[in-house]
Amino acid sequence: MHSLFSRNFITFLTGATILSIPMPMLIILGGLAGSQLAPDASFATFPVSIQILAGLFVVAPMSIFMGRHGRKIGFLLAAISAICGGVLAALSLIEGSFLMLCAAHALLGIAVVSFGLFRFAAAEFVHSKDQAKAISITLGIGLIAALLAPEVFRLFKDALAPIPLAGAYLALSGIAIIGTLPIQMATFSHPVQQPAEQTAPAVRPSVFRRPKILAAILCSLGSSAGMTLLMTPTAIAMVGCGFLDIQAGDVIRWHVVAMFAPSFFTGSLISRFGVDRIVFLGGIIFAASAMVALMGLGLTYFYVSLILLGIGWNFGFIGASAMLNAELSATEKPLFQGLNDTVVALGATVASFSSGVLISSFGWAVVAIVLFPFALILVLGALYFGRQYKSQLAPAT
Repeated sequence: MHSLFSRNFITFLTGATILSIPMPMLIILGGLAGSQLAPDASFATFPVSIQILAGLFVVAPMSIFMGRHGRKIGFLLAAISAICGGVLAALSLIEGSFLMLCAAHALLGIAVVSFGLFRFAAAEFVHSKDQAKAISITLGIGLIAALLAPEVFRLFKDALAPIPLAGAYLALSGIAIIGTLPIQMATFSHPVQQPAEQTAPAVRPSVFRRPKILAAILCSLGSSAGMTLLMTPTAIAMVGCGFLDIQAGDVIRWHVVAMFAPSFFTGSLISRFGVDRIVFLGGIIFAASAMVALMGLGLTYFYVSLILLGIGWNFGFIGASAMLNAELSATEKPLFQGLNDTVVALGATVASFSSGVLISSFGWAVVAIVLFPFALILVLGALYFGRQYKSQLAPAT
């Protein structure tokens, strides 16, 4: 183990920062490329859906693979998937093949969801007392990626003119090549060797009956799904209220800043006040976001609601990740970290599709109301986790 600011950890963070840029780039690229090649307008978002589904099915196997063979080779395979996906996407635009674009986004989805495991890998670089801070800082680099991605897109989108967007996809492949270099230079902890007779990590009922693990996974689900639910239809709601798409984009930008900027001190807050209190606060902030959204449809309400939503997600998601990491043994981490991220991806996918139905059928106010149950999940999960923690500390009678 090393200190939080060791050369090895900084090397890892450098690579993780570079490899985090493709995710926000794909938010911009996916819909535009899909609209360009889709045989029908209703299929425009299909490549993005394929990307999400690929990640949903791959994250648990990838986590288990890393547990057996090491983080370094796992992240290398993810980078190779990103490189191939970017090249294939560029070729799909050159050839005008929608199916090829969908296949490319499947490869990119594998890469993006694997890079999401950076936060758990970060905890393995540092002492146990610094693990929450390491997770927090690693998620914080998403802010840097979110600021750099639009600039990379702007610089390279017309690099292969007259083929639009192809250059941006190739730039994504180049980013993956550059980012994997510091990752391969970093020294990761060795994978935990399983007993010879244990060929696969078993899901033991005794583990599922450990309430703090269940609370952590539920809090991860609540924070991710709740954030996705309100964020996804924000631009649609704002344009429907008469605001410009530029104004909607600015609201989303500040929401992303609010998601990641607190990460640079969330870990310190967890160390000082306890992880259960920070997750509890995340749930309260979620509820405040929903209340502000219900107060009106003015521009200020959208800004404040989405900024609160980002902060609530940050406290809830980082706190839940720290909860889970602290409760798992080294042999359990590969399986249950992957299970956690599968649940998170599934929840976000359902929330994304549901938000579209809610906004089109019932309106913005109903979407805001549905956020309250997710706030309640965070509050109850934090209280339950804290209660179980205190009961373990109580002396036996």
